[in-house]
This record gives sequence, structure tokens and C-alpha cells, in this order.
Amino acid sequence: MKNSMNRKFHTRILTNILFCTVVTCLIEVFLVTNLSMLADYVTSRGNTNALLLMIANSDTIIVLIYVLAGIVIFSCTFMALQEKTISYICRISEAIENVSDGDLNTTVEVIGDDELSGMAENLNKMVAEIRDLMDKERESERTKNELITNVAHDLRTPLTSMIGYLELLSGKVALPEEMQRKYIDIAYTKAKRLEKLIEDLFGFTKLNCGKISMKVAKLDIVKLLSQLLEEFYPSFAAKNLSYELQSNVPAKIIAADGNLLARLFDNLINNAIKYGADGKRVIVKIHAEEETVTISVVNYGYVIPKDELPLIFNKFYRVEHSRSVSTGGTGLGLAIVKNIVDMHGGSISVESDTDGTVFTICLRVHFDINKENFGKIG
Repeated sequence: MKNSMNRKFHTRILTNILFCTVVTCLIEVFLVTNLSMLADYVTSRGNTNALLLMIANSDTIIVLIYVLAGIVIFSCTFMALQEKTISYICRISEAIENVSDGDLNTTVEVIGDDELSGMAENLNKMVAEIRDLMDKERESERTKNELITNVAHDLRTPLTSMIGYLELLSGKVALPEEMQRKYIDIAYTKAKRLEKLIEDLFGFTKLNCGKISMKVAKLDIVKLLSQLLEEFYPSFAAKNLSYELQSNVPAKIIAADGNLLARLFDNLINNAIKYGADGKRVIVKIHAEEETVTISVVNYGYVIPKDELPLIFNKFYRVEHSRSVSTGGTGLGLAIVKNIVDMHGGSISVESDTDGTVFTICLRVHFDINKENFGKIG
């Protein structure tokens, strides 16, 4: 590509030089022929003008005049042909200067197909990449500030509550045994929530920085989900929810990291319990095929607004309903889920309407860790 542009550029320069040479020669021939004829004619009429005599006698000085005239004609013609190129170079130079001054809205029109047009195209590409980089930096700074705000708020709320109840328990005023048990239960619940927030924060940080190495092994995805649902039985009972596991196969062996998948579905089932309590039912569906297995976690509670669905896997994003004290978290749970799915080379999607909220995960049955990019997930 570069050699092709070089050839085009050099060809154009050589063509201009050839054109200028032809024009110069034609003008020179015209001048020499006509001036000589004019000088001979005037001299024959008895005119003794010194310049005409030099032209008629073809002195060395007049030859030099012809040469200088030819150089001037050639230079003027060449400059006229190169004017567009020079103007284009000036525009590119001005654009580079604007970019160096911090104006990242500068663009140069790409004209032609040579080195200069390639330079303009590369300049536009560079400016666009710098803009994208700066946008990412701003987004990173915004995310960092949001993280600090969210973590400070989410950790302070349960901690303040715990301190309050513990102060009541350790105070001088004697409390009835039933009241003491109630306060201890509340403090314990707040402590568990605090623990979950910290686990989410550290877990996401490790995933996001690529500090968790995958340990891929064969596991039965049907058995894994069955065990997880049984472990959540107390939570289902507390919310008065029924649950059901539906599968088109009795067992399905896949290659994956069992601990990470357990964390993935732990988050999804926990969300289904928290936000699906009004629906009275949670269903986990497994549809296994030869090369893929699709798992859907369905609840029939809170409907996520359509405009919030594309944002739901973003870091620290929480739908308005999830900001309540009873269900609120760091907003990292679904971001962790998305990272784990990406690490396994799978896909995740969500749909939510009056027929239910469905999180659908598609995983490959055969997974070769050596061929996957499971490093830092952005």
C-alpha cells in the first residue's frame, strides 16, 4: 500500500516536470524563432538598437537570457501545477498544529490517493483514537469516583446500623432478653450484608484485573444447578417462593470452572429471589445441545424498564428498584456475572416484561482454556 502511494506520488511529480519541460521548450522555441526574425527584419531596415543587434548576432548574453527565461517559465509552470499540493500540505500542517494545541475536533479532508492523502487519513485516525482514549480516561475517572461514592455509602449504611444496635446492647440500660435477641439478629444480618458487599468488591477487582486463574474441569451442569437451588431453599422459604429446575437432559457434562460458574448462578438465583418475590416462583431452565448448553433463570417479580436493560451489566449500575435497603448492593453482581461468562467464551442476555424477567446464558460444552482470552475483562 505504501509502495503504491510512493509510486503514484513520484509519477505525478515526474508528469508535472515533463509537462513543464514541454511548455518551456515550446515557449523558448517560439521566442527564439520570432525574436530572431524580428531582429533580422528591424536590422535590415537600418535600426541599430543594441538589444536587437545582440539577438540578431546570437551573442552569449542573449543565450543566457533565453536560459534564464526558460528557468523562470519552467519554475512558474511547475509552481502552478503544485499549488494544490502545497495548499493541501499547508492544511495538513495547520491541522497538526491544532491537534498539538489540544483541538481534537480537527479533521482533514482526504483528497486523492497518494502519500499526502494517506497522511491526512492517518492524522484523522490518530485524532479519533486520541478522542476515544480521552473518553475512556474520563469514563474511568467517573467510574472510580462512582466506586468511591458507592462503596462509602454501601459500607457505611450497614456499619452505622450495626454500631447503633451494638451500642444499645452494650449500654447501661438493661434490655429484655427478647429485645436483645432481636438486636443481635439485626446486627448479624447487617454484618452478613457487609460481608457480601466486600466480597463483591474484591471479587470484581480480581476478575477485572485478571488475577483469577481459571481451573477448567469436567462438571455436570444439571447437578451443579440442582445443588445450588437446594442450598437456596431457606431463602426461597423466607420469601414464600417456589422453585423448579427444568432440563431436557438428566445430566450434561461440560468443561468449565466449577467455582466460577457456582458464583455466576449464585448471583443470578440470589437476584431472582430478591427481585422476584412478588411473582411467587423462580424457574431455572436447562436446554442442552451437542455443542452448547443454554441456562435461563426466570422470575416473575419486578419488571426491569426497557431503557435500563442495555445498562444492567455495567459496573456499579443499579436499577432504581434495587436501591432500597432490603435489596441494594454494590451494583457489581451482574458485572461479575458478565465477566465470568466472557471468561468462558459464552454469552448472556436479559429480557424483562410482564411474562417474566429472564437471564439467559449460553455456554460451550467443550472449552479449551489455552485458546481463550480470559485475561483482564474490561
